[in-house]
This record gives sequence, C-alpha cells and structure tokens, in this order.
Amino acid sequence: MRAAGIGLFIAVALAVQTTVTRYLPPGAHLVDLVFVAVVFISLTGGPVAGLIAGALAGLAQDALSATGTSVIAVSAGVATARSIIGIGGLAKSFVGFFTGIIGSQFIVVRPIPRAFVFFTATVAHAIIFLGVYSVLDSGYGTTPYRDIFSEAGANALVGVLIFQLSEALPGAVDRRRMSGGGMHINRRLD
Repeated sequence: MRAAGIGLFIAVALAVQTTVTRYLPPGAHLVDLVFVAVVFISLTGGPVAGLIAGALAGLAQDALSATGTSVIAVSAGVATARSIIGIGGLAKSFVGFFTGIIGSQFIVVRPIPRAFVFFTATVAHAIIFLGVYSVLDSGYGTTPYRDIFSEAGANALVGVLIFQLSEALPGAVDRRRMSGGGMHINRRLD
C-alpha cells in the first residue's frame, strides 16, 4: 500500500469513528476502527506500512483529543486525563510494526489466525497505551480488564469482517463482469 492509500484509509476510518462515536452513549466505544485499520494495513502491507499507519493514526487521534484535559476512550472505558500528543502514535506505531512482522513471517490468511492477531494486537496496544500513561500521569485511572478484552473481541470481529469483504468484493465484481454485467431474460420463442 502506498503512503497516499494508507493516509486515505486512516482518514476514512477516523471519519467513520468520529461520526459514529457522536451518536453512541458515553462508555459505548466498543470498536476502535482506526486501530483496526492500522492492523489491517500492517497485515497487508508489512512492518513499514504498519509503522507509518500507526504513526499517522495515533498522531491524528492524539491531535483530535489534545485539549489540555480531555476524555480519553480506551477500550469501552472512559477516563479523564491530561492528553499528551504522541502516546497513541507510539503505541499504534509499535503494534503496527510488530503486527506487520507477524503478518510477513507467518501465514495469517484464515479467519481464526487473523482474529487472534487482531485480539492480541488490541491487548498489546492497551497495555502500552495504559502503561505509558500511568508512568507519565500518576492520576490516570485504570481500565477494567473486561473492557479491554471486550474491545479486543469486537476489534477482532470487525477486522476479520473487513478482511472477508476485501477479499470477496473484487471476486464478485469480476464474476459480474464475466457474466455479461447485465440482466439476462431467457425467453423461449416457440
């Protein structure tokens, strides 16, 4: 994936995430679409693409939440803390890079291995993000493990669905094109 494609994919995921979040009740942030996009890009593009995607996505989310004191949604839990630009970029870059390495070294083409990668990447991201925040801000609250694991499960489900759609749609378009592309009515003229 080229840099423009990575940027566009991250921008669309960020736009959908911020639009959908507006209509959800507080604390219902179950899926992190931007993080799912980072893992998707890193599995399809490799470690460098994952690093770039993680840096772009993390810095974009950090910049959108950088208002001095802000509400930060980490998994399904929400905590109020001073927002620090760069922690999300660091966590997403790290996870994107290592997910890209895993995707290039192991065969991750079936839904269950992909779900496992999305799940473990989400848990690793939460550990890094919450760990760095707890070191830098002693007043930062904790997130219950059930919230982290519920987000990891939701991210895994959405990530596998995006992979399935991305693999099925080009084949459907080709099949439609090969069949003539239009509707055919077979009539018998006897």
